[in-house]
Amino acid sequence: MTGAEMVVRALKDQGVAHIFGYPGGAVLPIYDALFQNEGPEHVLVRHEQGATHMAEGYARSTGKPGVVLVTSGPGATNAVTGLTDALMDSIPMVCITGQVPTHLIGSDAFQECDTVGITRPCTKHNYLVKDVNDLAQVLHEAFYVATNGRPGPVVVDIPKDVQFATGAYVGPENVVHKTYHPKLKGDADKIRAAVELLAGAKKPILYTGGGVINSGDRATALLRELAEVTGAPVTSTLMGLGCYPASGPQWLGMLGMHGTYEANHAMHDCDVMVCIGARFDDRITGRLDLFSPGSRKIHIDIDPAQINKNVKVEVGVIGDVAHVLEDMLAVWRASNAKLDAEALKDWWQEIDRWRARNCLAYRPSGETIKPQQAIERLYELTKGPNTYITTEVGQHQMWAAQYYKFEEPNRWMTSGGLGTMGYGMPAAVGVQVAHPDALVIDIAGEASIQMCIQELSTAIQYKLPIKIFILNNEYMGMVRQWQQLLHGSRYSNSYSEALPDFVKLAEAYGATGLRCVEPGDLDATIRAMIETPGPVVVDCLVDKMENVTPMIPSGRAHNDMLLGDASEDRIENAISDEGKMLV
Repeated sequence: MTGAEMVVRALKDQGVAHIFGYPGGAVLPIYDALFQNEGPEHVLVRHEQGATHMAEGYARSTGKPGVVLVTSGPGATNAVTGLTDALMDSIPMVCITGQVPTHLIGSDAFQECDTVGITRPCTKHNYLVKDVNDLAQVLHEAFYVATNGRPGPVVVDIPKDVQFATGAYVGPENVVHKTYHPKLKGDADKIRAAVELLAGAKKPILYTGGGVINSGDRATALLRELAEVTGAPVTSTLMGLGCYPASGPQWLGMLGMHGTYEANHAMHDCDVMVCIGARFDDRITGRLDLFSPGSRKIHIDIDPAQINKNVKVEVGVIGDVAHVLEDMLAVWRASNAKLDAEALKDWWQEIDRWRARNCLAYRPSGETIKPQQAIERLYELTKGPNTYITTEVGQHQMWAAQYYKFEEPNRWMTSGGLGTMGYGMPAAVGVQVAHPDALVIDIAGEASIQMCIQELSTAIQYKLPIKIFILNNEYMGMVRQWQQLLHGSRYSNSYSEALPDFVKLAEAYGATGLRCVEPGDLDATIRAMIETPGPVVVDCLVDKMENVTPMIPSGRAHNDMLLGDASEDRIENAISDEGKMLV
């Protein structure tokens, strides 16, 4: 068969149901093969960055790899942001790119670029296929690499003449990767050492991340079991929300720069920290020499490169979270391990004192919608197992993480490591494609939503009823907050001037637009959003100067947080005491 036909056949053999793409000259043979052969459903995007974010949302909500198809040159370069985003957040993706014919490579041909060179730093692996007889194997390998071990994006660059050429197809059952075999089972001695260290803890904490969710439902069930048998408190990174239920008695909330007071203080004061599927990111650790200085640390991660990369640990267990937790629980039970009951009781009493600070409290207003209030009401009116939340990036993202409570994994899609404005709306499209009967809501800001607003056209074309809930404060909110706190309230280019009328913009695309200005209208507007068929854009005008708190200022430790009950003057003074600090 032709190379183009091999691509379609390989996608079918890999169980791919949907691909997100945009046609162009260098991939027209593949598009022709899609037209002539019954294969995956193609979703036409409006920009290649949108395709990659759709694939991310699809993958994050299903656990299956997202698939992207774009042309050469600008098609490939437009995909770079989404590829980098997927690499940072460990999202499985296979991106197929067209390339100029092999004899033109290096000649600066029309729409040529060095796709392999450009994407090498932002992919888990990439390929340039120059022989049609290698194509099928490479495609199957790409899916294997993208989904095994620490997930990530893989690029397969296919020259146009290879797409036209004919060769022999091999199925996935005949493909075995020669060198890449990630370790799933943890070392038995290290697992015993981890259990022994945890069992001797007086102040334990379970620090969880996106790796728990990537490991699958079995991993989240085992994490919850570990929490129950140990009685240890549980906190999570931004990417790990939902791996432990927000309603669970041991839940401390999210940790990190905008985490809860109790989670951050518990991280700082614990004596044994069990890091499960997280990578000690700088937004979690803050200043490294002040990070949890009195604790002994256990790190469980499938990526060997993460062990002792940012933070030195006493026990590093390399393996898949589900496998390692299963073995840890088996050793725990076999050894009749138990934590010191009295010490654990004292630890929880200390945590309860931190909880009593009620760090997420805010002052409501009868005249202006507070963004925290908007998210609280959105949660109360939309919560349920069939609701999926995506976000853009900024203040609204942090408020969503703080106030929308997630009970299950794979219901929360956000850009963590790269912090990509424009992620949320196309991600919502990808989630809705995967879950057509679900309620999918993108919590957005008025600045971020404009980054990929054109993908609203894709939602209209495919009748995808995504809901876009904009917290409109007329500022690039997080930029303004830092300028207020760190740069003497000099708001350089952070005010969103010349904003569109989002209601009219929604209507121009063929969607429904709603606006909410008064706090008393919030519930009715949210209900109307839910009940209105098709895509809906809600322009919710919120307090312009509200800041995200709690906050760990740059250069501070976890136990040195700024809370929302402090006045703005006190916050500014607290930061200026240390002089100018960069976030």
